[in-house]
Amino acid sequence: MDTEEFRLPRSREANERLHAMIPGGAHTYAKGDDQYPEDLAPVISHGHGAHVWDVDGNRYIEYGSGLRSVSLGHAHPRVLEAVRREIDRGSNFVRPSIVEVEAAERFLATVPTAEMVKFTKNGSDATTAAVRLARAVTGRPRVAICADHPFFSTDDWFIGTTPMSAGIPAATTELTVSFPYGDLPATEELLTRYQDEVACLILEPAGHTEPSPGYLAGLRELADRHGCVLIFDEMITGFRWSEAGAQGLYGVVPDLSTFGKALGNGFAVSALAGRRALMERGGLRHSGDRVFLLSTTHGAETHSLAAAMAVQTTYVEEGITAQLHALGERLAAGVREAASGHGVGDHIVVRGRASNLVFATLDENGRPSQQYRTLFLRQLLAGGVLAPSFVVSSALDDADIDRTVDVVAQACAVYRKAVDAADPTPWLAGRPVKPVFRRLA
Repeated sequence: MDTEEFRLPRSREANERLHAMIPGGAHTYAKGDDQYPEDLAPVISHGHGAHVWDVDGNRYIEYGSGLRSVSLGHAHPRVLEAVRREIDRGSNFVRPSIVEVEAAERFLATVPTAEMVKFTKNGSDATTAAVRLARAVTGRPRVAICADHPFFSTDDWFIGTTPMSAGIPAATTELTVSFPYGDLPATEELLTRYQDEVACLILEPAGHTEPSPGYLAGLRELADRHGCVLIFDEMITGFRWSEAGAQGLYGVVPDLSTFGKALGNGFAVSALAGRRALMERGGLRHSGDRVFLLSTTHGAETHSLAAAMAVQTTYVEEGITAQLHALGERLAAGVREAASGHGVGDHIVVRGRASNLVFATLDENGRPSQQYRTLFLRQLLAGGVLAPSFVVSSALDDADIDRTVDVVAQACAVYRKAVDAADPTPWLAGRPVKPVFRRLA
């Protein structure tokens, strides 16, 4: 479809209704219409497998499903069967359900490097609980976050370090320090500078690049030597790197780790897991000061825990992680070939592990560009590809990948014209997309 003919009138109207009642027009900033070309932010009606339909009736091949959470595809039958079974039995009780026992056993069998687990609803709750626990067991105030990883929590200890820090006291932000990924000497210097003050190191064990040999083991040694807690944020790497997470793949065991995203295939469930000696401090069977770890009314909702168990079973029995890697490798190869064939291989760059691909849009001088990203997204949307990233789900098939590559090739042809003109403006048809974290709206 010609981008000049591609219009989303019902989605535009729905976006106006969203903004009238919901701050930001979405419940996650990364889903905001500012992340899409002007007036081309589809509002979703429904989804099935690797496809979604907007309220205007357009069908898209979808990537990055549910911000990486729907890794099996929408409305997956095994997950829905498990959820329906539990809904008919009640969802929340005044005492723990037997489902909580079964879900914990299943999780700890899937992630054997952990000794205890506690479930909650979202990733921020889990990471904040990990930070509080680390502060409690060490008696130290500071949190060291990896500066190269974009997001850890909606809570003050992290958001205060971003450009969207309004409303957060400076005294809180000052307690959060940062270290660069992959640089052990710099991390050791930080721990030495704040000797006996850093409660924890928190990072994603891997991101767009693989950890260098010995890096994660080196962090483990640094944390042990300096007496701080090592926390792996496995919200993204969990299941996509291996069923046992990145810690299972790389063989380095953190003190605490957090899981979410893929854990429920779109249903609201996340987990804090880790060593018994630490986790039990949030329990009843110890003699120390109690830690208010996680206490959420809906944290053990039975149908979400059933979804998590079904997801883990599906991953193990059907080899989902391997499927994600194979699909991602096919997609990355196709996109790179299409970009290279149109002379923009140095401008549209696919990065990351095959199961977790993102793309960079670079201008004629090789610099990241929101304008070129806008151009690229417009072309993809008009071709029926909804792709804020190239993160795959296992519901994709070869035909979906081939169609995506065809649309990317068409987009690359337009991209080439813009690069030759050194000006993408004629192809934007409105304001460029914006970064999520910025000081002003």
